[in-house]
Amino acid sequence: MKLGWPWDLSADFFHQEGRSARKPKTNFVEVRTFLHLFRSFNRMWIFFTLAFQAMLIVSWSSSGSLSGIADATVFRSVLSVFITAALLNFIKVTLDILLTFQAWGSMEWTQILRYLLKFFVAIAWIIILPVTYSSSIKSPSGAGKLLNSLTWNWYNQSVYNFAIIIYMIPNILSALLFLLPQLQNIMERSNWRAVILLMWWIQPRLYIARGMHEDIFSIFKYVFFWVVLLTSKLAFSFYVEISPMIEPTKFILDQVVGNYEWHEIFPFLPHNLGVVITIWAPIVLVYFMDTQIWYAIFSTVFGGVSGALSHVGEIRTLGMLRVRFKSMPDAFRKCRVAAHKEQALDVRSFFCVWNSFINSLREEDFISDREKDMLMAPSSSSNLPVVPWPPFLLASKVPTALHMAMTSKEGDDHELIEKIKLDKDRYNAVIECYESLKIILVCLLLDYNDKRIVDDIDKIVRNSMQNNTLLEDFKMAEIGKVSNTLVKLLQLLKSEPTDDTTERKIVNALQDFMEIATRDFMKDGHGILKDENERKQSFTNLNMDVIKDAFWREQFVRLHLLLTMKDSAMDVPTNLDARRRITFFANSLFMKMPRAPQVHDMISFSVLTPYYNEEVLYSSHELNRKNEDGISILFYLQKIYPDEWKNFLERIGVDPDNEEEVKGCMDDILIWASYRGQTLARTVRGMMYYRRALEVQCYEDMKSEQADLGGDESARSKAIADVKFTYVVACQLYGMHKASKDSRERGLYENILNLMLTYPALRIAYIDEKEVPLPNGKMEKHYYSVLVKGDDEEIYRVKLPGKPTEVGEGKPNNQNHAIIFTRGEALQAIDMNQVNDLYFLVLSLVYQYILHFVLSRITILKNHLK
Repeated sequence: MKLGWPWDLSADFFHQEGRSARKPKTNFVEVRTFLHLFRSFNRMWIFFTLAFQAMLIVSWSSSGSLSGIADATVFRSVLSVFITAALLNFIKVTLDILLTFQAWGSMEWTQILRYLLKFFVAIAWIIILPVTYSSSIKSPSGAGKLLNSLTWNWYNQSVYNFAIIIYMIPNILSALLFLLPQLQNIMERSNWRAVILLMWWIQPRLYIARGMHEDIFSIFKYVFFWVVLLTSKLAFSFYVEISPMIEPTKFILDQVVGNYEWHEIFPFLPHNLGVVITIWAPIVLVYFMDTQIWYAIFSTVFGGVSGALSHVGEIRTLGMLRVRFKSMPDAFRKCRVAAHKEQALDVRSFFCVWNSFINSLREEDFISDREKDMLMAPSSSSNLPVVPWPPFLLASKVPTALHMAMTSKEGDDHELIEKIKLDKDRYNAVIECYESLKIILVCLLLDYNDKRIVDDIDKIVRNSMQNNTLLEDFKMAEIGKVSNTLVKLLQLLKSEPTDDTTERKIVNALQDFMEIATRDFMKDGHGILKDENERKQSFTNLNMDVIKDAFWREQFVRLHLLLTMKDSAMDVPTNLDARRRITFFANSLFMKMPRAPQVHDMISFSVLTPYYNEEVLYSSHELNRKNEDGISILFYLQKIYPDEWKNFLERIGVDPDNEEEVKGCMDDILIWASYRGQTLARTVRGMMYYRRALEVQCYEDMKSEQADLGGDESARSKAIADVKFTYVVACQLYGMHKASKDSRERGLYENILNLMLTYPALRIAYIDEKEVPLPNGKMEKHYYSVLVKGDDEEIYRVKLPGKPTEVGEGKPNNQNHAIIFTRGEALQAIDMNQVNDLYFLVLSLVYQYILHFVLSRITILKNHLK
């Protein structure tokens, strides 16, 4: 039917007269029946049934081994599996008709014709194959004669063999197309009538992914995996499950039992068939079910080998992370840079990405402030002669070096330095602490004489190092006192001064440090600070703006950590999810993957999430409402996430022991709890990490190109990230929630609005209903697909021909109406649901129990026969 544009209102589509009063169901009609188990997995059931029949025939033969198939009589019996195949195919075709009959009213006639033709062909085969098989009994043809048929000796073959060959032609053609995906792609896209007719019989054109098959190497790996798996499964079934049962079965069939007791099963069946059925039932059950166990075994083996070759999961513990961390910048460079741009990237480019990653962990409260400081790398260069690795790699290095210096004897300068150099990280940490301290003091002091004193001390230290007289010029027993005084000074510098008292404490601490360093630590340092009166006037003019600067505060925190961390920091971070994410991030750098192009060269893509009426954020009432056991959601979350709750309170600056203060931060608590439940807010936050990652990488791309952008790198990186990534949430009832007076629905609207304000790149698409007056005075509903952003600012409004969710299912059409607002070459659909693997665990346990039962019964029978 062609409606045209503008619509032809005289078309039959718009006429309602003469139609039945009964409105047909427009949604998907599902017929629920256990027969779907066979129809949906018919190839699996048919294959295993035929294999079981063939193995049973071979085992029942006189030889009882696979070599018996060479016997003409046995081979003729094995060929009877095609009769079974025809019968099972007839059942499958019949189910296709029965289970889709209700949908025939909306099908094209070609589809119905295909169902009917397949049905009649299946009937023909279940007649032809048994008849021709019965005629072949008079002239048996073994495996040798069938092989001779391939050399054109057709006249020696029975009609049944020809029937088998004709019956197998469609299956052979399907296998050929499967193994040659390029040929299948060409045939699926072809418009030749002969090809269209052939593909119509094999696979209708309704198949939406035609022409999108995998490459031949991927198919080869797939086929190899399943061939090995099924060969092992069938070999196990033949030698362990079927063959050992043949002799006991024959023995039972030959036994004559005169009188049955009251508890005997099926006592009136001839040849003890009831007993045979009883002992074979679990065998057959395990035979059809143990494929899942074999799949678990082989997927583990093949997955392990594939993962090892692709370097997946090499870093599994924090200890392994520390060992490989220094090679991560180079691995990051190889993953980032395209093959034609092998320019060297500075290690600080990796540190920028690493710090963004650590900041995200802190935002999600997986780590505490101290753990964040220990994991963070310097954000910018401070002209240090060594690479400033994150403090968690240098934990206990400086305190150990200080202890070595305190216990050293005079004259052992060379030995002390060599002992410190045994650990390269320890030596670099000492150098970094000294150089950082010098830079901090020079920038902190404003008076020229104060800076000159620092320079004089630096010259003495360097001369002592050069002349190997460090232990002679300094009292190493006092170095601990110097370190403690410096730690107190750094502790004051870390906390931003708020009044003159704090500034005075910093001055006093600096003066104490300089006095101890010159008079107690240096043997000849008395001349540097000449007298008491002059010392009191020194180190009083400080640059307090340095203390407020974020860069210098970072240096204060880092130096303080290097001096005070006496443990190995092997348990940092303590949160298990934070450890999982860090190891996953590290593993992703060493995996064999295609190199990531620059953001400018990446394809743009969109993410689409359907939303109906679920929770956006938990409400205060919902969090504090207690169940029948007296437990609230908030209490439950606090107990299963105790470390994250503690880190959260630390982040917002609330004392966990002050309950009133905690209750006063309920807005923040609602967000914290919602991010740990299955809510829309959690889904949006996770998807918006896409944009943040693109923004960071784009910023680093521009820095690596060293382009003169006039300081607009950050703004341009955000703009490019917005071009490359779009996130649309299809909130079907957003407009109704906006106009509703119900408190819950109004709360959903306000929470979604807050999400748009939190994430400016987020877009909300919804279905808007408006009543429009007609010329005859009646009102008619018009439907629009609307896109909004930010503070509920409307961007686009598209008129729809009707309500989209009335045709088909609600959720897919909720997505469909929003697709027009997505852009880019790729579209990713993300739902809010989660999958529970408990079913697979229970199923595996059931399989193991049944297998154990069957094997034990076989052992009992063997012992009985002996």
